[in-house]
Amino acid sequence: MSSKKIALITGGNRGIGYETARELGARGYKVVIGARDPAKAEQAIATLRASGVDAEAIAYDARRPGSEKAVLDELTKRYGKLDVLVNNAGVLQEPLLGASVLSVDDAVIEDTFAVNVFAVVRLTRTLLPLLEKSEAGRIVNVSSVLGSLTVHSAEGSPIAQAKSFAYNASKSALNAFTVHLADALKGTAIKVNSVHPGWVKTELGGAHATDEVEGSGKTSARLATIGSDGPNGGFFHGDAALPW
Repeated sequence: MSSKKIALITGGNRGIGYETARELGARGYKVVIGARDPAKAEQAIATLRASGVDAEAIAYDARRPGSEKAVLDELTKRYGKLDVLVNNAGVLQEPLLGASVLSVDDAVIEDTFAVNVFAVVRLTRTLLPLLEKSEAGRIVNVSSVLGSLTVHSAEGSPIAQAKSFAYNASKSALNAFTVHLADALKGTAIKVNSVHPGWVKTELGGAHATDEVEGSGKTSARLATIGSDGPNGGFFHGDAALPW
């Protein structure tokens, strides 16, 4: 079993996932990037290593049910445990602004939930035996303020125009998973939280996003490294708690 803390970041080869890997690597973690494209994963690994981060890659495809079992086997063989799981991989297949629940295709809803919710549940539950071997297991679900029903329903909501139903609803469901999982693991050494990384200028966030990619992994890294007195079952952006 590795003496170093091991962190798996899905979709860690670019954007927010990559920034999260970089942040955790700078804190001394061995970071493992889960990605479906080996070439892109290796390119990210090379860049991380060049900056002094201890990084490796592992094959993971959120669209392929069953791939989580191979991840479990590989992590068990390499490290014998897992200290941090950052469920970062996700998809947005609608316009962020101007979309409507009345017009989104059924296939878009189904595929968005398949990646953003069902794959996360499968991977997390599959990897729990490895997280239970950690002295302080941490699970971070990368959500979005767009999943907040409270903010959406508020009068004069700042996200009123962002009604990409499939994506938003998938993040609401992801937040529900956080709450349920945190309760199920209450009394153990594992803590589970959701994070809103910001509206980031990634391929998913789009060109009109307000936040730069650099620094977008800070909230995830903070929740991944909290101590025993840290929160469990919460929703955060930076140090601020967000409403469900």
